Amino acid sequence: MATIQEVDDRIPVTILTGFLGAGKTTLVNHVLTADHGQKIAVIVNEYGEIGIDNQLIEGADEEIIEMNNGCICCTVRGDLIRILTELMQAKLGHGDPRKGGFDRILIETTGLADPAPVAQTFFVDETIADFYRLDAIVTVVDAKHAGQHLDEGHEAQEQVAFADVILLNKTDLVAETDLVQLEQRLLAMNPAAKQYRTQQSKIDITHILGIEAFDLATKLEIDPGFLEEEDHDHDDDVASLYFRETRPLDIDKVNRFLSDWLQDHGTDTFRYKGVLQIKDVDNRVVFQGIHMLFSSYADRAWKSNETPLSEFVIIGRNLDETWFREQFAGCVAS
Repeated sequence: MATIQEVDDRIPVTILTGFLGAGKTTLVNHVLTADHGQKIAVIVNEYGEIGIDNQLIEGADEEIIEMNNGCICCTVRGDLIRILTELMQAKLGHGDPRKGGFDRILIETTGLADPAPVAQTFFVDETIADFYRLDAIVTVVDAKHAGQHLDEGHEAQEQVAFADVILLNKTDLVAETDLVQLEQRLLAMNPAAKQYRTQQSKIDITHILGIEAFDLATKLEIDPGFLEEEDHDHDDDVASLYFRETRPLDIDKVNRFLSDWLQDHGTDTFRYKGVLQIKDVDNRVVFQGIHMLFSSYADRAWKSNETPLSEFVIIGRNLDETWFREQFAGCVAS
């Protein structure tokens, strides 16, 4: 355990959690582009073969570390300790000096993560506990789909239960009466957490960073076995599909694919995001969505040192992989 000090000079860590599509990556971008004068190392965990979030994070000068092929709270938890150890060594001058200039760490978990095992890392590993302190668990809640997520998934419930701060995001998509009802439900689930309403995950960062909100005693009241090692399982019906294509896509074919996709499979696709290479378009096209809500925009031009391509990931339940791959293959431009 961490030693008791009059002045706690350990590196603060913020765990950012929330169900798929709630707005976590948008919040990371907001934090990295805010005027706070701090260097933040970001650890991004995605549930799939390849990470898309790293391409969508704007803080080019920050240290961005990806963890793929599993959930941070189970299959790659050892990788989290390894990465934290490497960053610690760099900070102490024993590793890559380019990685040692950070002031704090932000961990963005996959939307399927239970935050408790992630937080455990900072208490059960003595070396980690002596160098880092858990500042807060921040949970982003999608106000539009929160009811469905809380009814269907225990992960979403645990993310709320363990939160120190809850950002009720996308409030512009929900009626005031529904927002009040949701806030009351969240308050009943976690009366200790502070709640803030947000749109596009915009929040005064002083409400989420450096707040020293994590209280181990409170977490032990929620879960007396919090510090005990245990296995963590996901819904077997939840899976991720990854798509990659180096040939340009036809925009009309893509639009038909997306229309059929959302009409027939929208309720089963929890989260999807990616980058597309469209024929005769100089800029890459970024798209993302949750269930039936979809958005896209023309992003920056392709860099001279990168190969234009299309790649995206879909996370959902009972996905017909054959259908998706056949439809996507039909989007290649003639």
